Amino acid sequence: MADTNHMLSLPKPLLNVVLISSVLTILSFPATAGFWDLLGMSDDPKETQSTKPAGNKTSLSSTEIVSGLKQALEKSTDYAVSHLGKENGFLHNDRVRIPLPENLQKIEKVMRSVGASKYADEFLETMNHAAEKAISQSKPVFTDALKKMSIQDGLKILNGSDNAATQYFKQNTESTIIERVLPITKKMTDEGGVTASYKKLIDKLGFAKSLIDEDQVNLDQYITLKAVDGLFKIVEEQEKLIRNNPVQQTTRLLQQVFGKGS
Repeated sequence: MADTNHMLSLPKPLLNVVLISSVLTILSFPATAGFWDLLGMSDDPKETQSTKPAGNKTSLSSTEIVSGLKQALEKSTDYAVSHLGKENGFLHNDRVRIPLPENLQKIEKVMRSVGASKYADEFLETMNHAAEKAISQSKPVFTDALKKMSIQDGLKILNGSDNAATQYFKQNTESTIIERVLPITKKMTDEGGVTASYKKLIDKLGFAKSLIDEDQVNLDQYITLKAVDGLFKIVEEQEKLIRNNPVQQTTRLLQQVFGKGS
């Protein structure tokens, strides 16, 4: 305080010289002492800390980010294929179980009231088992699709919604997946007796048979579309878990890309 009072007691011309010298000394700090950092700014006065990217994600290259996203999708699809492709993977999963085709749903109560419950259940089982076997052989389709993700796609997905990767995957691969899974479904439908059980069910409908168009549904296509829908549903659930649950971030790269501390 004494020094301050002493400065204020100086003659005004001399006080001005002291103040100007002090200002010039302060302005020389950025190049040597990181003065702007002390003020919460970068060494470049034009860039404040609020504009600096923060967190571990910024230390990752675009290639690493895309690799992390591919890893997440691979993990999600592996889980979906392995869980849905096993015995009863569809049949015992309420979220993805394939229901009766729409033409039969409309008269399901009638079917069961005329003693066709056994045949309806048998048909449901054969459809879902065919889907399980078809999906169990679909993994190469996803492997091929993952190779096509670009860096630009990856960066959009990273900052997107919790299901952005699945939606990207679905938009860019669904038609190919359906095309490649359909022949597998046809094979499994024949081997599993789906068509036979469908015809058996129709024959047991009695008078209710006149209420439906038995040729309305293409069973192979119906099962394939429902199977692929179920597959993407599980992939989406897994993506959300990986994004939001550290326990599911099972590799260092997944932790870096999706970790909350990133």
